[in-house]
Amino acid sequence: MSAEGPAAVATRRERALSRVFGKRALALGETSDFFWRVTKGVLTGRVRRYFVEVMNQATLLATGSLFIVLALVFAFGLTIGIQASYGARLVGAPSAAGAFTSIGDMREIAPYAFGYMMAAKVSTGYVAEIGTMRISDEIDALDVMGFDSVLYLCSTRLLATWIILPLVYGIAMIASFLGSFISVVLQVGQVSSGGYLQLFWKFQNPSDFLFSGLKGMAMATFVVLVGCYYGYKVRGGPVEVGTATARAMVINLLGIHIIGILGSQLFWGGAPRLPIGG
Repeated sequence: MSAEGPAAVATRRERALSRVFGKRALALGETSDFFWRVTKGVLTGRVRRYFVEVMNQATLLATGSLFIVLALVFAFGLTIGIQASYGARLVGAPSAAGAFTSIGDMREIAPYAFGYMMAAKVSTGYVAEIGTMRISDEIDALDVMGFDSVLYLCSTRLLATWIILPLVYGIAMIASFLGSFISVVLQVGQVSSGGYLQLFWKFQNPSDFLFSGLKGMAMATFVVLVGCYYGYKVRGGPVEVGTATARAMVINLLGIHIIGILGSQLFWGGAPRLPIGG
């Protein structure tokens, strides 16, 4: 009886697990394992050997995404400002628009706009880029040359995200604040700048900045991991790369909203931290 090779044993084990747990459960485990491999490469410091590639990806991320996210968040800030103005007027408290925009911009608008931009531009771009490398055998060539392809292609992009996006997120929050201020004070003009800013700053505190940043970075981390996974695992040709890009976008949208709901409930669900009541 001939001994089975490692590939044959792995294939047989995968088939057995698939029969026991089902293909979807097996795919979930494979995805989780890939996410952990990418994240572990950053947390253990092994990605430092490719630090030049990390800086290259961080530069591409900053130059290619900064103005897009600022424009998107600024537009969302304008929208929430208009809604807050007329909503506050309907309840007979037009000066309360600053409180509404403070809560909306900080806790929801900035994180979601950030997540949408990352999903639509960065994550899908990673699927297309890494997927093209896969179908053209460039990833196999990296493995043959002794590179850790997961570390080089995926962990570097994750670390670049963690390096550059906190700064981008901070600038994006300022853009959303500015958009709401323009809508409420300059466009609708139902409250003075002093009255608006008094309530605007009263309804937020330093912990809100931290929680909002954590929420946005969790979304960004998720969509980067999804983009790397679908790009790295694609098989076939250009059609399959396009299909993987569409699937990644669907998963990203679901994940962004799940993270948003859980983040809001975790950070503000039990303690809203609003200066209302005794």
